[in-house]
Amino acid sequence: MKVLLLENIHDVAREALTDAGFDVETRSGALDEPELVAALEGVDMLGIRSKTHVTRAVLEARPELKVIGAFCIGTNQIDLDAASQAGTVVFNAPFSNTRSVVELAMAEIISMARHLTDKNAALHAGVWDKSAKGAHEVRGRTLGIIGYGNIGSQLSVVAEAFGMHVYYYDLEDKLPLGNAKRCGSLEELLTTCETITLHVDGRSGNAGNFGAAEFARMRPRSLFLNLSRGFVVDVESLRDNIVSGHIAGAAVDVFPTEPKKAGDPFESVLQGLPNVILTPHVGGSTEEAQLDIGRYVSGKLRDWAGSGATTMSVNLPGVAAPQTAGDTRILHLHRNVPGVLARVNAILAEGGANIDSQQLSTKGEYGYAVTDLAGSLPADTEQRLRELEETVEVRVIVAD
Repeated sequence: MKVLLLENIHDVAREALTDAGFDVETRSGALDEPELVAALEGVDMLGIRSKTHVTRAVLEARPELKVIGAFCIGTNQIDLDAASQAGTVVFNAPFSNTRSVVELAMAEIISMARHLTDKNAALHAGVWDKSAKGAHEVRGRTLGIIGYGNIGSQLSVVAEAFGMHVYYYDLEDKLPLGNAKRCGSLEELLTTCETITLHVDGRSGNAGNFGAAEFARMRPRSLFLNLSRGFVVDVESLRDNIVSGHIAGAAVDVFPTEPKKAGDPFESVLQGLPNVILTPHVGGSTEEAQLDIGRYVSGKLRDWAGSGATTMSVNLPGVAAPQTAGDTRILHLHRNVPGVLARVNAILAEGGANIDSQQLSTKGEYGYAVTDLAGSLPADTEQRLRELEETVEVRVIVAD
């Protein structure tokens, strides 16, 4: 199989996939839609991070692409519906960089509370500004977390260890960790807390969710962080609130429009503002996180290629089944309607196949059947399975 890895994915991924016998090509930057279509010619597996967008047009142009590995948390850069319809399985790394993002958030909260960026800039300019004015400890202050998922909940624990009082708001009813308190509404959170941090996912419904009205509800001289998605926040409104003094400091790691690769120019209305920390989407960019992501996602790609395993797939039913040496494995992805498995088994029986084991998993509109046969696949069976009306994709693996 041929693999294309984009956006400076950690070398451990390339090494793992190469050692598994795959033909691996790496490129440093992101690709736009026409570039990606051209680059995917003959490619079976694609590895990306957050900048490359895999659209429906890309998937329709390259039906031979069967696996996408998102070497990051988010998958909003991938058209998951189109991927499912094409039979393309998508994996991500939902946990690997959680700690890295949490540590950056805490570092930025402390930096803003102490005005460290301003002190640093003044000293570099030769100005000795030894003053406690405006500098505060974070101990005893209130932190409001919007989005209590993997990152938000771990940040809750770490912030509490620093002595902060933690509140959170999530659309789902999430169990609080430690002494964190759940707010019944976003307005309650904004009016209660002195520091607000966003950790929401990339669903389209979150676009533009934090703007002028939300900033107005925040307490005067609050601190604000966005380490989630750039399109969630109205940065013009954020700038206005910083300039007016309503927001005392901000830390932003994600932006509505970001350069495709390192070294490209960057512009933002937030540049040049006091007590504002701007970082180039590096929340999860630590050596530890990228190494773990590289190992985890490349392992998912390797397992899918070797056995058809889809455990932790973002878009398709998850199945993990060890394959017995000598067996033939049939992987049948289909639309989830009654009677499909019976029709699959009827075709196998008519061909005289001897079924050793079979697993079926369903997820929404799709079902995934993994069938192990003793011996070889009967003639024309694969083609007959492809001709079933409900079939999305069929793959046959013969174990070593």
